[in-house]
Amino acid sequence: MQLLRAVNPAPTLEEVNAWAQSFDKLMFTPAGRNAFREFLRTEFSEENMLFWMACEELKQESNKSVIEEKARLIYEDYISILSPKEVSLDSRVREVINRNMLEPSQHTFDDAQLQIYTLMHRDSYPRFMNSAIYKDLLRSLSEKSIEA
Repeated sequence: MQLLRAVNPAPTLEEVNAWAQSFDKLMFTPAGRNAFREFLRTEFSEENMLFWMACEELKQESNKSVIEEKARLIYEDYISILSPKEVSLDSRVREVINRNMLEPSQHTFDDAQLQIYTLMHRDSYPRFMNSAIYKDLLRSLSEKSIEA
């Protein structure tokens, strides 16, 4: 996957239209992730996006002690069955994470991140495309482009 673009989070009409073409295009832009996260919040599954973003941040880290600390926090926040923000993972992925946590790296959560990405893509993304959040944003930007 391409590195995440860190630009102005206000989307353009072109970007918002592109989100309908693919989930990757939505996830590539900060504005896309923000709009999708807002939608996930309405579905009580915002933790999926938060976990995915935390994993992306972990992958950028190179300092071993920071990696260990971030991995521990990700585990406590999203993997632990005691966490209110626990993401839904199968037992195989949980076992991999538990093994990886013995020596955390930037890739400790790769399998879990892919599983959550796939879940959001297959499950939440189609509903987002039909949601009022997406349609209102698209309508608002379309009206602005007509006025311009």
